[in-house]
Parts: sequence; C-alpha cells; structure tokens
Amino acid sequence: MKSRLIRIGNSRGVRLAKPVLEQAGLEDEVEIRVEAGAVIITAAASPRAGWAEAAARYGPSPLIDAPVATKFDDEEWAW
Repeated sequence: MKSRLIRIGNSRGVRLAKPVLEQAGLEDEVEIRVEAGAVIITAAASPRAGWAEAAARYGPSPLIDAPVATKFDDEEWAW
C-alpha cells in the first residue's frame, strides 16, 4: 500500500485507513521507533501488563506471615 505524507502544522503525517488500524491492533496510543530507514509503529504496551497473571502463577508468598490479631483488632476496631 502506498500513501502520501500530509502536512500537519510544521510536521508531516500519514493517514492510516481504519482496516489497517484494526489489523495492526492500533488504538489511541502507539510507540514509534526508527530502524534502518524505516519508521516502525506498534501498539503501546501497558507497563504492568501481565503482572497479575504472573503473580497468580506463584500463589501466596511463603515469606509473608499470616495476619495476627492485635489488641486493637479485638477491642477497638468496629466495622
């Protein structure tokens, strides 16, 4: 597919057709880098994507002690 660069203020841009955006999985935010004369546009990754799933695979940590009730819990705390 060929496209033309269009003026956007003092910059230039490329219009991407909706089907191209959908196929590439591009939404509101993208990452752009240049490699060997090519501009690479990829979907922006969430910095913590997959953390919850990775933590769930390990289960509860053996390094964390079970909670112990204190005097405050027994006498002063009220829901």
